[in-house]
Order: sequence, then C-alpha cells, then structure tokens
Amino acid sequence: MPRLAQVFAPRDRVYFELFEEAGRNILYTSELLDRLMSDYPDQKELADEIRACEHEGDRIVHDIIQHLNQTFVTPIDREDILALASALDDIVDYTEEVADYLGVYRIEAPMDQSIRLTRLLREASRQICQAIPRLRGFGDISRYTVEINRLENEGDRITREGIGSLFDGGIDPMVVIRWKDVFERLESALDATERVAHIMEGIVIKNS
Repeated sequence: MPRLAQVFAPRDRVYFELFEEAGRNILYTSELLDRLMSDYPDQKELADEIRACEHEGDRIVHDIIQHLNQTFVTPIDREDILALASALDDIVDYTEEVADYLGVYRIEAPMDQSIRLTRLLREASRQICQAIPRLRGFGDISRYTVEINRLENEGDRITREGIGSLFDGGIDPMVVIRWKDVFERLESALDATERVAHIMEGIVIKNS
C-alpha cells in the first residue's frame, strides 16, 4: 500500500521546486567564492554578489515556511522539509561568512589550503544541486552522497593541514586567529553539505 505522502505528492510539488532553487543558489554561491578566493583581491566585488545569494537563500527558506503554514498535507514529512531547508541555507550562510571575513580581516592573499577547500565546497555543492531533483521521485542518490562524504573527509584533512601550518614559522598571532576563523567557516560549510546529504538519504529511504 503506498504511503500517504506518495498519494498526495502530485498535488503539491512546490517544495521540490524550492529545494531545487536552493540547490542552484548554493552552487552559484560556491562558484562565486571559488572565483573570489582564486583571484583575490582582484575580484573583491564578488563578495557583494555572494551577499545577495545569502539573501536569496533566506527568501527561499521563508517561502518554504510560509507554504508549510498554509498546507496540511505535504509530499514528505514536515520535519524533513524544515531540516533540509535549514541545512541548505546553512551552506550559503557559511559561504557568505567566508567571503565577509576576507574583507573584514583585510586578508592580503589566500592561503593555498583555503583555495583547495573552496574548490571542494564547489564540488560538494555541485553534487547537491544534481541530487536534489531526484528527490521528486525518491530515486537513488547514493552516487552523490558518497561523493559528498568523500569531499567532506578530504576537507577535514586540508583544514587540519592549513591550521597546522599557521603555527609554523612564527606567524603573527593575529594572522593565526584570522585564518583559523576562515578555515573553520569553510569546514562548517563542508560539514553542512554532508548534513544535507544525510537528510536527503533519510528522505529517500522513508519514501521509497
């Protein structure tokens, strides 16, 4: 016998549309950060575009919550909708914080590890963007979630490498503090991509 969510799913697909919007916004934000980090400080104006993406992410979450307040039956569990919306928004929030810190802390040039982490974030965001449309039919997303997990693990290793390098060669303690903040935000963004992967896996399992 089909689950109630599957019976009523065709009546309201707006959540999937909004999730796909969020996925595209995440990918675009991470691509902007990759360009900003790779060409910093020559393209500092990209930080403003990233900030606009953060506002767009907030708008999407607002639309999801507003729709939940107006809808009794949802295609997937309400708690899963809220959890996924929040986790997707976290990725953009942390990405925007990285861009903001580069300016606030007057970073002169990115460290190699920060560039590598940003590229991992971009690739993890691409995996999310490609996986989200498969939620409409609760299709297999394991190829995407496995890759996101691999990228997050690689990010942990690079973060440790980057933070460790800060304590070599008598670097100014203020520089250490600033870069530690940047690395931690990049790590948080990657952690959020893995959290999204876990939530999506749970949705597929519950509705298959």
